[in-house]
Amino acid sequence: KLPTMKMLLLLIALLSAALLASTAPPTCYSRVLSLSKEITESFKELQTSKTVDSCVETLPKLYLDIHNYCVLAKLRDFVAYPGCDRMVEVNELKEKARSLYTILISYCRRDLVFLTDDCNALEIPISPPIEHA
Repeated sequence: KLPTMKMLLLLIALLSAALLASTAPPTCYSRVLSLSKEITESFKELQTSKTVDSCVETLPKLYLDIHNYCVLAKLRDFVAYPGCDRMVEVNELKEKARSLYTILISYCRRDLVFLTDDCNALEIPISPPIEHA
């Protein structure tokens, strides 16, 4: 009976540890990474929407890479862009971009490392890596 009890306690301990690990708060880096991906995807959806407004075509391109120092200027330009204020989707996207900018310059300022400052790299869509079969 004692080995069964030990096994049961060990199983409970392992399950508890796994549950705690999966509910750990996000790091600054993981939050910034997920928000930048969310913004980039929302921008792509906005551009390809069937009901796209003509003003969307004039918006600054929004392809984000949080490892590129130029992302800060890109976010500032996008948030400050005067066009499309009548579109709810654009305003929501600008609010997310403003949040990301604030997180980058305030909360994560010391946690992030910028690997490049190639501003031209943020002018073209990020291609997913090609997987070889």
